[in-house]
Amino acid sequence: MAADRTVVTELCTALGMLGYERVRAAALDRSSRLSVDDETWARLADLLDDPDHRGAADAAFENGAGFLAASGGLGGRVPRTIVWSAGRRPPGDEVVPADLLVDHVYLVSCKYRSKVLHNAAPSRLFDDQLMAVDRRKRSDWYVDVAPDASQALYRATLAALDVDGLPDRVDDLSPADRKTLKAALRPHSRSELSEDTRQAYAELVRTVSRGSAERWRRGLGSPERRERMLWRLLRIYGAPYFIVGHDGASPVRARIATPWDWRQRFALRSFEIEAATAGQPQVDWAAEVDDHERGDLRVIEGHIEVRWSHGRFAQPPEAKVYLDTAHHRVPGYEPLA
Repeated sequence: MAADRTVVTELCTALGMLGYERVRAAALDRSSRLSVDDETWARLADLLDDPDHRGAADAAFENGAGFLAASGGLGGRVPRTIVWSAGRRPPGDEVVPADLLVDHVYLVSCKYRSKVLHNAAPSRLFDDQLMAVDRRKRSDWYVDVAPDASQALYRATLAALDVDGLPDRVDDLSPADRKTLKAALRPHSRSELSEDTRQAYAELVRTVSRGSAERWRRGLGSPERRERMLWRLLRIYGAPYFIVGHDGASPVRARIATPWDWRQRFALRSFEIEAATAGQPQVDWAAEVDDHERGDLRVIEGHIEVRWSHGRFAQPPEAKVYLDTAHHRVPGYEPLA
């Protein structure tokens, strides 16, 4: 089930495209042009009564109206139908991140106060470069790139806790073992454990950051691979689509170029990868891009946080890719007029 904020922002964006003057009236009208069932309409109406959601609802509705009016968007033509994804992930290898499908032609991604581009298994990012690869078993990235540091932290953690029945090796943890360890850790923050655990964790962070950066850098040995990596990071795909949302400071309404469009105007000059730390393993990335149309150099920056999913040792780590550059400054993200 989609989160409350997702329901509000995505459905109110869609309602703004349908030509209504006010979001509340639009929700009560339950237009058949928007493919939403009665239960979801009722849920949206209840959420719009909550003061905590009114600001987000108004901003999303305004964004939808802006997309309706924009010459690069709908150009004033009210759509016949809007299909909402409801948070479902569509099938396919290269998935355009569309939350709304307008008239079966316009793919719209709603991004409200989120700078996350991807949430992927680290091996898929650093080894497979975000390409679709059939991996039957999700590996523990910390163990893969920092086996000694992972084992040292695991050993120090067990020594600091009163817990029995867990294996001696971190790479032997089963899903049930991970639940047991998570429960034992729940009452303790990392700072409450021993000095040995704090030092072991700091070493793990350094080692994983360096190892991840090196693995990623090694796989991007040619200009062509670096260019394609940048496209995948930025979600520049073979089909054009739109981003409609808010970055926390101003509305975002942009058309995302295809790789073909991108190459007509831009050229990748460099793609840099650096190990970093920020409370968890981190890898910073930055690209320099020549803009032939403007005749200048543009810089895109982001970072990747590699961290356990749902808490320490609970599940294998995940890699969250963040875009640190404002959307309107990203080459290939063309603001709608």
